[in-house]
Amino acid sequence: MYSIEINNLTKKFGNFIAVKGISFKVKAGEIFGFLGANGAGKTTAIKMMCGILEPTAGDAIVGGFSIAKDPNSVKRHIGYMSQRFSLYNDLAVGENIDFFGGVYGLEGKEFEERKKWVLEIANLQDRENVLTGSLPGGIKQRLALGTAVIHKPSIVFLDEPTSGVDPISRRRFWDLINDLSDQGVTVFVTTHYLEEAEYCNNIILIDSGELIAEGSSKELKSKYLKHKIVEIECSNVIAALDILGKEKFVIDTSIFGNTIHVSVTKNEDYKALINKALEGKNNIVIKRMSEITPTLEDVFIHLLEKRKSLVSN
Repeated sequence: MYSIEINNLTKKFGNFIAVKGISFKVKAGEIFGFLGANGAGKTTAIKMMCGILEPTAGDAIVGGFSIAKDPNSVKRHIGYMSQRFSLYNDLAVGENIDFFGGVYGLEGKEFEERKKWVLEIANLQDRENVLTGSLPGGIKQRLALGTAVIHKPSIVFLDEPTSGVDPISRRRFWDLINDLSDQGVTVFVTTHYLEEAEYCNNIILIDSGELIAEGSSKELKSKYLKHKIVEIECSNVIAALDILGKEKFVIDTSIFGNTIHVSVTKNEDYKALINKALEGKNNIVIKRMSEITPTLEDVFIHLLEKRKSLVSN
């Protein structure tokens, strides 16, 4: 039933604890999102799960193998796409595919079929001789994904695979991830693009090496956000954010692009209160104000603010 079982996994670097006793399970065939800000411990955790880093304590069973006792078997049965571009820029497209096919022991007809498939998903048919370093970022990422799963692993780990890729290429990349999941592959993906997590079946939020929430997108929103989220478009955003953050009817405030998201208690007349708080102050002009459906980013910010408040108290 489970492809991955994490049990009290911990990693220390000297006195610094990068991952703090995390435990969770990943169902076979699901897209599992492992989310958090940069430096939260995502990459360290994923490297332990792939048998690249040895855990300080705890264990993980990945594809039926222990990362502590048999990391080499784990490596043979998974696919892994690292945070940084994992192909060789100075090799041609075909040479990169040949290299990774050889690493995974593919040969003959099986290898030719898989090579053809990699070229197709990367849209690189008849471009085998093109230097990999000359490819656009989105195509490079699809090629990297193809080589990571060229041996048809049952589990694939993707560490921030769409970092630095344009929105259209990111959407196409997620189409490939969904295709893999439809074929029964378990996809474990880390990202700091919280809107991408909407595509995941299950999600874990991590902060400072600790798990702070788990569930589907819908479950996380309903469990942790029991108040209204109001989006405000106004002039002098920073001043407005500072003023609203001091109001008693406001729970959380955060900047989203050129707007402010304000969490307010459900029973309040938020429009009247916000207008009263901002009216005539710091030349602030409210252009638009409306209640919105909360996003996972709203959930994450709310949880971080809550943790920060507990620490300060």
